Amino acid sequence: MNETYRTKADAEAAWSVLAGQIVTGRWTNPERARVTFSVYAYRWVGERAGLSPRTRELYTALLRLHVTPALGKIQMRHLGPEEIRQWRQARLDDGVGPSTVAKAYRLVSAICSTAVDDDLMHRNPCRIKGAGAESAPERPVLTLREVLALAEAITPRYRLLVLLAVFASLRWGELLGLTKADLDLDSMTVHVRRSVSEVGGRLVVKPPKSAAGRRDIAIPHVLKGEIERHLDAYAEPGPAGRVFTGAKGATPRRAHFVSIWRAAKTKAGVPESVHLHDLRHTGNHLAASSGASTRELMSRMGHASMRAAIIYQHATAKRDRAIAEAMDRLFELPEDEDEDEAEPAQGPEPGEASA
Repeated sequence: MNETYRTKADAEAAWSVLAGQIVTGRWTNPERARVTFSVYAYRWVGERAGLSPRTRELYTALLRLHVTPALGKIQMRHLGPEEIRQWRQARLDDGVGPSTVAKAYRLVSAICSTAVDDDLMHRNPCRIKGAGAESAPERPVLTLREVLALAEAITPRYRLLVLLAVFASLRWGELLGLTKADLDLDSMTVHVRRSVSEVGGRLVVKPPKSAAGRRDIAIPHVLKGEIERHLDAYAEPGPAGRVFTGAKGATPRRAHFVSIWRAAKTKAGVPESVHLHDLRHTGNHLAASSGASTRELMSRMGHASMRAAIIYQHATAKRDRAIAEAMDRLFELPEDEDEDEAEPAQGPEPGEASA
């Protein structure tokens, strides 16, 4: 190792890299490994050809807000487990949500994994067990009374949006993507063929992200009148006309809808913590409680994986068990009541006169 270094720190860093190579049997490029995490990370995001625009935007935001302020200036050759642990703990200590920290950690781990393949690191420094797992809190399931109260309380233009979010289990983007041709009132079926998302401040209309997302959903016949009234009053003309538009004819935006949604919750007496997506969550629970199979739930929800469907079935099974346990308690009578019912009243002893 016949090389001169400007500082002791550079020499120690070089030795650390060399020692790691000896232990792991992996070689790293000392010059290329001087690249900072920030430069490498943004390049990594830019080179992921398979990323959707929305995912690319999410990764960029995570790097900008939660990763590069702490790790950005560190050279890849100096990024180790200690730096990763300190960064993650600092994010949690600053009050950043555990779910966001988990997403950021998974992103850093994926970037470092590629850096290992690129011979910039001899081992991925992200080694905290379970740090990338998200444990989202259980979302509320609304009662039918609460759903109808919200539909009654919200601006009439969005009454059908609330009902379809529940009874067709539709996402926000799928609701905005509906055209009049997608609502078949003869068979009472909703055809999901596109979705609207906001990317970089622009509205993008695109097909569902998976083949499972393109689906036909049967809806209750009780909604037929609601749909007819909405189409007459608020939808654009023609089969290709949008079902949901804002008061000025534009496609509704989440940021503008927030105040409308909040006002409806207050008027309906629904907790402030309820999100618009909880309407779909409620609809999925209703479908599961009807006895739908895993495959039927997957089809209705637009999921290619069985995981989400099984979660809803499991929740329904737990509720069914709670009902059975409540029935069990009906048979649990106090001991004195059991004895009174088990022993009939005794008459006079033999030989005694009756009164």
